[in-house]
Amino acid sequence: MKAVAHTGTDLASLTDIELPTPSPSGRDLLVKVEAVSVNPVDTKQRKAGSPAPRVLGWDAAGTVAAVGGEVTLFKPGDEVYYAGDVTRPGCDSEFHLVDERIVGRKPKKLDFAQAAAIPLTAITAWESFFDRMHIDRYGKHRGATILIIGGAGGVGSIAIQLAKLAGLRVIATASRPDTVAWCRELGADEVVNYRQNLAAQVKKPVEYIANFSGDLDSHWPAMAELVAPQGSVVAIVGNTKPLPMDVVRSKSATVCWELMFTRPRFKTADMIEQHRLLNQVGEWLDAGKLRGTLRETLSPINAANLRKAHEKLESGTMIGKLVLRGWS
Repeated sequence: MKAVAHTGTDLASLTDIELPTPSPSGRDLLVKVEAVSVNPVDTKQRKAGSPAPRVLGWDAAGTVAAVGGEVTLFKPGDEVYYAGDVTRPGCDSEFHLVDERIVGRKPKKLDFAQAAAIPLTAITAWESFFDRMHIDRYGKHRGATILIIGGAGGVGSIAIQLAKLAGLRVIATASRPDTVAWCRELGADEVVNYRQNLAAQVKKPVEYIANFSGDLDSHWPAMAELVAPQGSVVAIVGNTKPLPMDVVRSKSATVCWELMFTRPRFKTADMIEQHRLLNQVGEWLDAGKLRGTLRETLSPINAANLRKAHEKLESGTMIGKLVLRGWS
């Protein structure tokens, strides 16, 4: 089968290769990959290097080609979408093995490219809000305010919509006219410029803060100042230097982390929750309660286009999601 792998750390290390087609066992599905998306995890994993050719990619949509002997949730021919497991080979290959418990049914109204843009970001936003900060998705916290840092990025684009579905008032950050417009189009009630003083712009304490940017350190002082007493903050990237905790501690604020690979990495008892949440997100997409976040498509899936996609990600100018579709 065709695949794209890397060994080095730079863009040129992404190369086209041929690999044996794997066979599923246990609870694995063998998926015929039709489209893949790129995320910051791809560039981070590439920059870490690899002693042997390694396939990246943790966002895919495709069709189940075969199933392992313990599979109960899917059958060959089913159309699926998923993010996968960072401890296993990625999905930048014609066929891919993935545990059925972290796979969802592809939304019927989305094509493969549109569907591939969703999983990793939807899982990240869902787990951040509903599993980490314990926001009630049925509206119990309606009227509370959430500050979403990184509103126009992949996670922010779906997070704005999920927050609105939960009844929250959304303040998103963006700095360019096109990113501001995108956040408002997705439902943000207010957009503030992250390049300026956030605390001065937001002014009042907010119950929830989600940092979906790639920078925690520089935003931390504003997050600590703006979180309401007994509020919650979540971050998806780590800090590079010690974070002063006195302010958030004085407020008894909850500080939590989100990594959507935790469940598959540690095979947690609730691993199947990713299957369930992806199915729910798919239903909302089909019902028009959520909209897709795909902004750019490249074709086919090959090393040359993946190099372009990684370069775009690293430029810091991404809006929504970029997807690669089809094999040459």
